[in-house]
Amino acid sequence: MLLLLSGCGQQSVGTPIFHAEGKPKQLSDWNLLSVASGDLQLADGVVAYDLNTALFSDYAHKLRTVWLPDGTQASYNETDTFDFPVGTIISKTFYYPTNASSGPAQVIKAVDTTAERLIGGFNLDEVKLIETRLLVHREEGWVALPYVWNEDETEAVLKRVGDIKQLELVSGDDKTSFAYVVPNQNQCAGCHATNATTRKVVPIGPKSRHLNKDYTYAHGNQNQLAAWQELGILGELPSPLLTKANASWGDGNASLNDRARSYLDINCSHCHNKVGPADTSGLLLEPADEVGPSLGVCKLPIAAGTGTGDRKFGIVPGKPGESIFTYRMESVLPSEMMPELGRSLSHDEGVSLIAEWIAKMEGRDCS
Repeated sequence: MLLLLSGCGQQSVGTPIFHAEGKPKQLSDWNLLSVASGDLQLADGVVAYDLNTALFSDYAHKLRTVWLPDGTQASYNETDTFDFPVGTIISKTFYYPTNASSGPAQVIKAVDTTAERLIGGFNLDEVKLIETRLLVHREEGWVALPYVWNEDETEAVLKRVGDIKQLELVSGDDKTSFAYVVPNQNQCAGCHATNATTRKVVPIGPKSRHLNKDYTYAHGNQNQLAAWQELGILGELPSPLLTKANASWGDGNASLNDRARSYLDINCSHCHNKVGPADTSGLLLEPADEVGPSLGVCKLPIAAGTGTGDRKFGIVPGKPGESIFTYRMESVLPSEMMPELGRSLSHDEGVSLIAEWIAKMEGRDCS
């Protein structure tokens, strides 16, 4: 059980501390994770997890964790975010792999292997920690707090106004300089306010369709929903095998449609849903939304401004080069790109996926 919680056989670093009010200045004040002997370790009861398809964030890797107070558990929901009790702390640590020859601002483009790092030892000589974002469930609701790591990787400090890190992404012989943007507290809260009417901050990732997958724990692979229930942090749920699951966008064994819809879901639907901040756009990108004008097919833009790239329709079946979707995904201009926040680079592989999906889409001539 302890191995399942920590993800590896690490020495205990204590129990997390829930702050019911205030804005602690240091990440260590929460005691969710610690740095000792060049290794990052999780505190007792902190559970690492992953998503079937993750939000693109400039190729950053992410260590996601959840912690609930003793004796409490989240309630399962088939479609929406699980109902977590007051006292829950969700964290997401953004980092990049490095190597011995990397310069101080150089990071490496590579496949995310966070689970394996936790098992083998999260060696800080091999990574560059950037930021850790917390979502804390207090009596008044969820609070978003962004912490930025120092260069020595010994502590992360609260940066309510955000931050910018000048980095160079290395992929083989290619090197790309970019500004990694740590969102400010208001931007964090804005992205997580998925209902434009209530404006309540809620977690986005911890939904059944995102979590229904195997995770590599120290004892072996296990379905995350089953593991959470076994640990007592998730209440009654249907059989994980019968619960819907999003596809992994990079899974060549999954259908192209499932992969594309999963990618659009995690990257776009927190705004583009029936009650979301982009509800006036008429563009709905949740998995259950039907293929048609509301998905962008032959749909004229409502408030895209210069973001159309002089293209007329969101999706032109069979013609990704004429579709606004691919233009906005490729753009890195703040006034044009989608998503609007959370990236400075274009996700080349994601653009290729959506372009292929559109290219093979059957439909009428939009004109």
